[in-house]
This record gives sequence, C-alpha cells and structure tokens, in this order.
Amino acid sequence: MNLHVLDAFIEFGFMRRSLIACLALSVSLTPLGVFLLLRRMSLIGDALSHAVLPGVAIGYLLSGMSLLAMGLGGFVAGLVVALLASWISRVTQLHEDSAFAGLYLGSLALGVTLVSLRSTGVDLLHLLFGSLLAVSHQSLVFIGVISTLTVTLIAIFYRAWVFESFNAIFLTLKIKRLPSLIQAMFMAIVVMNLVAGFQILGTLMTVGLMMLPAIAARCWSNRLPIMLGVAISLGFISSAVGLTWSWYQSIPAGPAIVLVATLLFLTSVFFGSHKGIFPVRKMSSHCSTSKE
Repeated sequence: MNLHVLDAFIEFGFMRRSLIACLALSVSLTPLGVFLLLRRMSLIGDALSHAVLPGVAIGYLLSGMSLLAMGLGGFVAGLVVALLASWISRVTQLHEDSAFAGLYLGSLALGVTLVSLRSTGVDLLHLLFGSLLAVSHQSLVFIGVISTLTVTLIAIFYRAWVFESFNAIFLTLKIKRLPSLIQAMFMAIVVMNLVAGFQILGTLMTVGLMMLPAIAARCWSNRLPIMLGVAISLGFISSAVGLTWSWYQSIPAGPAIVLVATLLFLTSVFFGSHKGIFPVRKMSSHCSTSKE
C-alpha cells in the first residue's frame, strides 16, 4: 500500500480511533450478520437499525450528544421493537417480518421527528450516517466492550445458536421455552451492536457492515466457520478502504464503508466459488482442462 494512503492514519488520532472502532465492529457485527442470514432474517437487521432511532433521539433530547444516554435509549427502543414484533407474530396471523416492517417504519418516522425538534441538519446527518470526528476515546472503549462481550457470547452459545438457526423445532421438543430465550438473547445482542455502531457509521449504515460481508461470505462457502472467517475479513477490508476513501474524498464514513462492502458483495456474487455466477473454482478447472 502506498505510504501516502496511510498518512491520514499516521498523522491523525481520530482516524486511528475510527479504524480501530470499525475493525472491532467488524469482529462482532459480521458474525451476527451470518447468523441472521442462516435464520433467513437478513432484513431484520435493517428494521432494528431504524428501530433504535427513537431511543437515540430521546437520549439526545434529554442529554445532548451523550454517548451513554443515546446508547441506552437506542438499546431499549430496539429491544422493545424486537420483543413487540415477536409478540405480535405469536398472537396474530402475521409473519414476524411483517410485524417488524410495521414497527420499524413508525420508529424511523418518530425518531427523525424527535431529532428535528432540537437539532440542526448536521446533527441529524451525524445520527443517521455517522461521523469520523465522533469517535472519541469514550466511544472507542464503549465499542470495544460491546465487541468483546459479543464475541464471548458467540463462543459460549455457538452450538445453541447453530441448532436454533437450523432446527428450532428440535430444541422446542427438548426444552419448550429454550428457542424463545435463545432468540431473545440473540436479538438483544444484535440491538446492542447496532447501538454501538451508530457513533461511527450512523443508525442507517451500521446494518450494511453487518449484512453485506455476511451475504458475500455465503457466496464463497457453505461451511459456517469459513463463512464467519470470510465475513470478518471482508468487514476488515471494507472498513480500511472505506475510511481511507471517506478521508480523501470528503464523504461520510458510513456510506463509504457500505459502498466498499457492496462492491465486495457484487464481486462475490459474480465470482464466489460456491454460489457465484462465474465461480472462480469452476473457471480455473475449465482453464486447466483446456490446457490439457
């Protein structure tokens, strides 16, 4: 890599903090995206990213740009929407995704309305799309704690989440309430990570770093450990390239990172060795056969 590309990270502390924060988020967000993909809940992350906005807005109205207040408010709001959507799907004939759709649209509108009561356009853009300058030492510690906690819980409950993702009926037969408890805990962790990501990526862009590397990883393998490793690696690449691009082109960090992740996703769709349109492995095998 050209040394000039690294100048921003060498000279400016906030750029280094932003990079470390994004790498930490990649370690925790992308595995959660893989599990959401396995559960066929890819769009639930998007719904929850909108659902946290009212809580973030209320924390902002009460305490200004307080990380603790906005983070706590976002976590409570997202968790309430997740639990309410699950309850609605159980007591009605609606599917859970329909319940999420109805709730997150209202949450998004309410959040934007609340933020606009006291904010300038810059403040609103900061909450929706993130800001490089927002990553303080306090934010970095907060993201590090959330990422460490998430990785620890994934390691502890890995087998349970895999079973619940593929065969929740089996777990229901073994222990009646276990799948519901596992799902509630999983959704709480997803909300927690979305709240951690809004400081750097914004509430609307965090889900991009969560889902795009996960979906791209599915194009390269159907083995879960490999998918997790590929997803984290693609998250690292998206973060580093996106932050560099955002600095030198003066564009918001969140959209830049998500755009890079989108390019990696499209590349995987075309050339992924497992589900790609033009799989690399098949192309190389064809070339070898032709030479023979």
